[in-house]
Amino acid sequence: MRKPSSGKSTFFSSATLIDVAIASYPFTTINPNKGIGFVRVEDAGKFFGVVSNPRHGFLVNDDPKNPIRYVPVELIDVAGLVPGANEGKGLGNKFLNDLSQADALIHVVDASGSTDAEGKEVPEGSHDPIEDVKFLEEEIELWFLKIIENNWVKTARMQEKDFGKKVAQLGTALAGIKILPWHIEKAMRDLKIDEKILTEWSPEDKRNFAHKCRVWSKPILIAANKCDLPSGEKNVKRMKEAFPSTQIIACSAASELSLRKAAKANILKYYSGWNHFEILGTLNEKQKEGLKTIQHNVLEKFGGTGVQECLDTAIFKLLGYFPVFPGGTKGLADAMGRIIPDCFLMPKDSKAIDFAYALHTDMGDGFIRAIDVKTKQVIGRDHLLKYGDVIELVFKKP
Repeated sequence: MRKPSSGKSTFFSSATLIDVAIASYPFTTINPNKGIGFVRVEDAGKFFGVVSNPRHGFLVNDDPKNPIRYVPVELIDVAGLVPGANEGKGLGNKFLNDLSQADALIHVVDASGSTDAEGKEVPEGSHDPIEDVKFLEEEIELWFLKIIENNWVKTARMQEKDFGKKVAQLGTALAGIKILPWHIEKAMRDLKIDEKILTEWSPEDKRNFAHKCRVWSKPILIAANKCDLPSGEKNVKRMKEAFPSTQIIACSAASELSLRKAAKANILKYYSGWNHFEILGTLNEKQKEGLKTIQHNVLEKFGGTGVQECLDTAIFKLLGYFPVFPGGTKGLADAMGRIIPDCFLMPKDSKAIDFAYALHTDMGDGFIRAIDVKTKQVIGRDHLLKYGDVIELVFKKP
């Protein structure tokens, strides 16, 4: 998720509460750490006037009028990246291979400018984080370009004119880095090179194609970390001005980690994404002073630590996923008595048949019809689902 020492392992630990190596020297992370974070959705129980019992994740029901469900997502903390990574410098090849299966990237940038391009500590404010943002995108796109070039002779030799077959050829070459056919289609049409046979592509076409494939297959969000430092706050504003079309979120991963650990120890009542906390236990003077600093410099100034906002934005804005809940017209409980126990995050434009397959292959293969539990309407396999739907499936068992 970015160069060494920018705070990415702290971000990962604050989002998952998994203890990982955190240190102020390059390449603290070598092997990728995997863990579970959570994104927030409006719980379906609100519509029916019931309290859900999530099987995975949890429900925060402090405000019964607005119950919030935390739904699990997988996070991967990968080795830091340095300039020249696409040529194998640092842990470049390992980093790029580790991120190949990601759907979206959270680029943790040291907004305070206290680490240089190699991840070494420098005086606060002496490094420009804008350069870090440019660098990561370029390294990934050069890596994509190298894969495209390495497969080009084999891919382009058939002189194919049919658009669908060209997409299939490129898709075979790029499947290993999770560039899907629709990413390729979108990239080619955006660049207006969809009618060219592949051997007519110029070096500029290939470079632009690599860029568009990155945009569509690995959208990037910037977590502007260490925003609570004086130069961090200033640089967050500069980054937003420099990259107006990029999601940039002010973030203090260290504050989030402190709050979540205190909550786990029952010292505080705090949930990720809150802009406040409630003191439950007895605090010493050092703890009181630390919490006062977080409250003033982070929660009040930025509206939160930014960690939860990064996760929510990556899933719902960058990727366009939305929650759909399994349910029944004759009852919302499962065999164990749990009310609306499950929530599935579905890709944009998902249909009823896609939801059936998300639940189980047999449900998809044997699909007969679905029922919108909120409206009691019967819907067909191609019915487009929407945020918060509760769906009952009728299918033929194998």
